[in-house]
Amino acid sequence: MPPDTVAPVIVFDVNETLLDISTLEPLFERLFGDRRLFRDWFAQLILYSQTMTLSSLYTPFGELAVGSLRMLASIQGITVTDSDIDELKLRMNSMPAHPDAVPALTRLRAAGFRLVTLTNSASATSPTPLERAGISPFFEQSFSVESVQKFKPAPETYRLVATQMGVQTSDLCLVACHLWDTIGAQAAGCYGALVTRPHNAMLPAAGVPVPDFSAPDLTDLVDQIISRWQAP
Repeated sequence: MPPDTVAPVIVFDVNETLLDISTLEPLFERLFGDRRLFRDWFAQLILYSQTMTLSSLYTPFGELAVGSLRMLASIQGITVTDSDIDELKLRMNSMPAHPDAVPALTRLRAAGFRLVTLTNSASATSPTPLERAGISPFFEQSFSVESVQKFKPAPETYRLVATQMGVQTSDLCLVACHLWDTIGAQAAGCYGALVTRPHNAMLPAAGVPVPDFSAPDLTDLVDQIISRWQAP
């Protein structure tokens, strides 16, 4: 396939795609004696964020994260203290970038692509999680779904980025490690690029959009994106 002539704006999901959320696991090991419960908590957080949107309700992502931890603790018969909540918030705000993030972002910038982020998390005062991770200079803008009070994969979240960037959704390519995110982006008219980090994979079912790009890490994914487009 010959390269397309107009490169899209590359829109990065943040949590788990760029930032390593596994650094929250020690909290779950300490509280529950099983760090694998971290994945149950994260799945419930995503489930209830999407439930709120489908129900035309909104509560900030951070509050849902705290509530999901308290819910999991209740199920497990564990008492969560204020200091435990403080630790959760601290860990969520200080997650490091994945090792492949900086090389991938550097290559995209060098190739002329415009880069932004879109996250379910609320906007934060400086230093932001991206600033703490040392990758904020790569991005023109960082968008939060709080502006539309709907969580991804609601179409309004991707349209928010298109509107603010002065482009169409067809001019966006979402990079995420969650298939539910690329599905939502593609349904809204964007390109979808899936990085299959551990605990994330394709969903082989009829009618599920297949990402335009997929790779096990950002390095390979960026190679595919750059080879597809000649950035202006």
